[in-house]
Formats: sequence, C-alpha cells, structure tokens
Amino acid sequence: MKETTVLQQTTLPRLSPRVEALLEQMTLEEKQAQLVGFWVDQGDEVVAPLAGEKKSSTRYEEASADGIGHLTRVYGTHPVDPVERAQWLWAEQARLQRETRLGIPAIVHEECLTGLAAWKAATFPTPLAWGASFDPDLVEEVGAAIGESMRALGIHQGLAPVLDVIRDPRWGRVDECIAEDPLVVGTIGTAYVKGLQSAGVHATLKHFVGYSASRAGRNHAPVHAGPREIEDVLLPPFEMALREGGARSVMNSYTDIDGVPVGADPRYLTGVLRERWGFDGVVVSDYFAVDFLRSMHRVAADSADAARLALTAGIDVELPSPDAYTTLAEQVRDGRLPEAVLDRAVARVLSQKEELGLLDADFSAPPASVDLDSPAHRALAQRLAEESVVLLSNDGILPLSSSPGARVAVIGPNADSSEALMGCYSFVNHVLAHHPEVPAGITLPTVLDALRAEFPDAEITHAVGTDVESADRSGIAAAVADAEAADIAIVVVGDRAGLFGRGTVGEGNDVESLELPGIQRELVKAVVATGTPVILIAMTGRPYALDWALPPRAGAVGAMVGLGAVNSAAPSSTAASVEPARRPAAVLQTFFPGEEGGPALAHLLSGRVSPSGRLPVSMPRSAGAQPYSYLHPVLGGRADVTSADPTPARPFGFGLGYTTFAHEELTVSLADAVVRASVLVRNTGDRDGVDVVQLYAHDEIASVTRPVAQLIGFQRIALAAGAEKRVTFDVPVERLAFTGTDGIRRVEPGRFRLWVGSACDDEETVTTFEVV
Repeated sequence: MKETTVLQQTTLPRLSPRVEALLEQMTLEEKQAQLVGFWVDQGDEVVAPLAGEKKSSTRYEEASADGIGHLTRVYGTHPVDPVERAQWLWAEQARLQRETRLGIPAIVHEECLTGLAAWKAATFPTPLAWGASFDPDLVEEVGAAIGESMRALGIHQGLAPVLDVIRDPRWGRVDECIAEDPLVVGTIGTAYVKGLQSAGVHATLKHFVGYSASRAGRNHAPVHAGPREIEDVLLPPFEMALREGGARSVMNSYTDIDGVPVGADPRYLTGVLRERWGFDGVVVSDYFAVDFLRSMHRVAADSADAARLALTAGIDVELPSPDAYTTLAEQVRDGRLPEAVLDRAVARVLSQKEELGLLDADFSAPPASVDLDSPAHRALAQRLAEESVVLLSNDGILPLSSSPGARVAVIGPNADSSEALMGCYSFVNHVLAHHPEVPAGITLPTVLDALRAEFPDAEITHAVGTDVESADRSGIAAAVADAEAADIAIVVVGDRAGLFGRGTVGEGNDVESLELPGIQRELVKAVVATGTPVILIAMTGRPYALDWALPPRAGAVGAMVGLGAVNSAAPSSTAASVEPARRPAAVLQTFFPGEEGGPALAHLLSGRVSPSGRLPVSMPRSAGAQPYSYLHPVLGGRADVTSADPTPARPFGFGLGYTTFAHEELTVSLADAVVRASVLVRNTGDRDGVDVVQLYAHDEIASVTRPVAQLIGFQRIALAAGAEKRVTFDVPVERLAFTGTDGIRRVEPGRFRLWVGSACDDEETVTTFEVV
C-alpha cells in the first residue's frame, strides 16, 4: 500500500512539563516500548481472532526491559483469584518503577462489555439489552459499578463500549451492539462511558469505524458503505461519546472500507478523530490488527511496513503484545519513519498515564479483599434485565396467576442453562468455557431456578427437549408429554454465546439463516400442538425470524402514510397462515439478560414487574430480507415495484406491557435551533406501567433520499393506572442534519413530519413544522 501524505500530523499535542521532560530523555527503545502491550498469560485458548497463531515469541522480561505501554488482560485470560492476582500486579508495577530506567508503570486494560471480564465478577446484561431498556441513566449506573470494580483491581482502561450500529442481524457480534439506531447507540453508549470514567477508568470506543456494515454480516468482511451512510449512521455515536462523554480512547475497526483498511487510513484515525472532532486521547489497535495489514489485508509487505502504515495513520498503541511495532526504533534510525511520528504517539501515551495518575502511583499496598459481585451489583443487574425484556405478544395469559397446585412444564435448552444468560464477552462464556472444571464463581440462577422460587406452590417439571444446536429429536417426546400433563408450558429457546465457531452467536459466529438454531422451532411447534397454553421465551444474542410464533400485529395506524410505503404492520404471509390456536399464547424476547436474568424473567411472568423493554433492532421475517434497517428511504421498504418484502415481523421500538398507553395532542415549536415537542401520555389500562415515549421525524422533501422514520428523542416514564403526564422533548435541530450532495452535513430548510407512537411505524399523534 502506498503511504498517503495527507492528514499525517506530526505536531505534538499540548504536553505538560513532566511529559515533555520524559519524552526528551527517552531513547528510541524506551519510546517504542511505550507503544506496545504484553499478554503475559496468553495461552492456547482462542479468545481473539487467530490468537492461537499469534503468540509473541518475545519473553516478557525482554519486552519490558525498557518499560511497557500496556499489560493485556491480567485478570481476564484465565480463572485467577482476583486478590492473588492483584498482589502479583502491584508487585509487577513496583518492579517496573524500580528496575526500568524511567520507572513508568503500565496501563492495565481488560474487557468489560458485560461487566469486568474476570473470575468472580458480576455479569450484567449484554449491550443489546441495554438498547432494549432505552434507559441511559441506568446504563450509566452499571458503567460506574463496573468501573469501580476495575479500579479496585488496578485496571486503568476498559475495552468498551461497542458503538457499531447494527446493520445486519446475521453478523455474530450483534449481541455486543446496542441498537440499529445511531441516536440510541450514541446516547446509551455515552452514558456507559460517563459511568465507567467516573470511576477513573478510561473507556475505549470500538470499533472505529464501519465494522458492523460488513458484507452479508460476515466478520471482518469488506465494507462498501457510501460516504453518506458512514457520516450519517456509523460515525455519529462515536462523535457523541467523544464530545459529550469525553471518552479517552478509541480502538480501530478490523475491516476495510472501499478497499482501504481502517487501521491504515489517516482519513478516519487522524482526519475525523483528531482534526475534525479534536480528540486528544489514545488510539489502540484491536488485537493483532496491525499485523493483519500484512497477513490479511495484504497492503503491507512485512511487519515494518504494517507498523509504519498504522502508526502514521494514527494507531498509537499495538495490542495485545509486541509484534509489528518492535520495528519502529530501527525504522527511525534508518530514515523510513520520522521520529516526530513516533514522538506523537509516545506523547499521547505518556499524557494518558499522567492523567490516570500512574506517574506518581504507589504500589505498596494491594487490596486485601474485593467484592466484585456485591448485592449492589446484583440489584443493578436485575433492574437492567427487567427493563430490557420485550413482550412481543400476549393473548392475556400474562401475567400468570399464582394458583396453588398449578402444573407448569418448563421446557427448552435454555430453561436450565446459566451459560444461556450471558453474552460471548462474559467471563463464563469467554474464558471458563475452556476450563469446565472451574466453577463460575458467581451465583447464576437459571430460569427454572427462578420460576421455582417465584411460584413455590406450583408443580413444576422440566424437560430439555433438544439442545441449542442439536438435530437430536429424541427428547421432544418427553417435552410433549410434560406439556400435555401441564396447565401451562414455558418454553425457553435461543442461542449459546461463544467465539469463532463455538456457539451460535458471538464473535466469528455469523449465520446464513435467521431461523432459531438447531431444531428448536420444531420443539416449540410440537409443544404448541398439545393445546396446552405456551409462553415462549427467546433468550438470544440476535433477533431471529419468529413471525411464525407471532399473531398478526394490531395497533399500528397507517404508518408512513403518503410516503409511498405500505403499512408495515401488515402481517407476513407466513404468520397469517398459522391458526391462532397453533401459536404460543405469549412471546417474550430477552437479549442475554445476565446473572439476574432468571429472576428478572420470573418477576415479569408473575406480574411483579411489568414489561417495558422495546426492540432496539427490527425483528426480521427472513435472512433474505437482510440487510434491513428501519432507517430506510421509501424504496428501502415494501413497495409495488418489487415482489420481495423486507417488512419486519415486529418493528424497531415495538414492545407491549401489561397496560396500555395513549399518546395525544402532539405540539411543536422551533426556537433558537431547538425543536420543542410536547405530547400528552395517558396510562389507559388498569395497571401501573412504564412507557418508552418515542419521537420520530421525517424530512418530507430533501436533496437526497431520507429515512421514512428517524428517531430524534425518547424518554422512559412511569405512570400509575389512569394517570397522565405531558412529556416534553427539546431536540437540537442539528439532529435533523444529513450529508448533502456536496459532502457537507447540514439541516436543509423545509417541512418535517413529526409523530409519537408505540414504534417507528406507528403515527399515533402527528404534527408538522417548518425549518426556514
């Protein structure tokens, strides 16, 4: 790859006198050492792409002789006792202070997507569940709790959140993402950043940029997104988390965009991040991403070429271990790399260490004890799990009564599985899957456990029926027999998270079909055929095609009328052909709800808690309709000019509760570049409940095609039965901006349609306003 000369800033950032003095006295080897991590405990377990093939040949003692930039996953590689490991870490940091010439400690980084990825640490719901909660305040609390655990163990940087906007549910990493809407991703991701960094731990935004837009949802596959999609959909969450959240680190995407690997592209890593947005933090490579420029993208002839391309483009630190960046000192000596480019990255790392307090840190007293899964952690995990469950259908069977002696058949591969509660970056599924002899270290009540606790007077039986990925039908007969003898059947199906072929969803576990894995659909249909009322719980890491289990949707009121689209509430032919008696009586969707997911689901079934989750991603009818987003223009939806129908089984923003809400009297005004919208929300049912009030807009005539619906605001509000409240949104008019034909992002004058409803396609109360 020819090295571009544009956007290659070599001027140093503004430095403190201390960092300036350190930089001036450093040798080239000492500078180089600050730009690499070291994976001290890397084993044979595959917990990163090609990790088994990419072990460093350098001994740690050699690599750290001149200091070291990062220590990689000290707690998160093997099941180690946190307190014992902290004692080792404190001693090692003290050794770096004592035995290296400059005495600079290392930054310690860990995964923290669903909680600190360490043995005995709390596991929270997966980020897709954060999106389903539509509750940034609660996610901020969760982020703070995770950060406090990390800081107590001497961890300085967390490799989260994932701000990739979902573009295709076939992609395996969907469970790590928050939503298909950039506002939801940006708002909730920013909340997590604020929470984590409030504890003194730097957040790392990933994967910058375009990773989720890969062709056919295949991991690392090329991205052919146009500049407008990148600017208007994929970049905004990162900008929000940097400008409003103050995130201090960014990680590059593995993919290439239009043939240029992001890890070697200064347009994004320098031009967008630093020149346009003013980011002054540190960019770290995703694991092995620098070498991938040579070995996978093949834009570099050797490791030295790869290192030069990455560093010049804007990647400051190579993770997880020394590899290509070990050539940097020599490249400066022989003139291939300007020392100013090296100094730029080193200055950023030293400034980060100063900001974290590492240059004056005292490592004389490691923690004697630490509680990584306290009652406070578990209470947060339960609240988030409860808020994130989405009720997709309910014929009135829910909430369940607690009749003494009721017979309940609990069926399915995920009913009594603790692993099924957690995503692929949970410690249990990420690491302990390689250590089956080691206990989880935290309490993980399954759905079955929780139902027995919630309904102590019920007679509860259990049958697996079939495994998640199995084609073995031998257990279905027993499940059917249990259902026939029961008053009600609860069937829990879904995914098993893992990595690179281990499991059905997670990093590297991309799919060609969006049917439930294995023969789980067959199991559900067999149980439904008994005539016993069935409650179906889908516990997954991605949305599956469940239209066969759902009744025709009622309640949408001619969404997007006049835009050339057909009412997306129209039932699919598949769903319409199934007799109502042959469907589950109720369907719930939960996205890996974490350690308290079992009790949360039991509370929802009993009515102790009312469902309030909303779909953060459209629920597809088939894989053939993908990629699909609710943010589509007129011709991206159902239309008379094509026989293919991408209409989802349930739209973005959809979710039922145990009460109903009415949205009325929408008003709007525009002043000082702020759109003020106000809507009356009434609880029209006989139970208390929580509504997610969703405000959508459509630019009726624009210079480029615009989405038929765009979320511009949302609020969670609790209302008692019969109560009402006027909800006000103050929306910056810039939220209506888009990238024009000249490549400039602006708000164009014209008329906008505004509505509030129960989902993106539900225009329950409508108004218009003009931007002049």
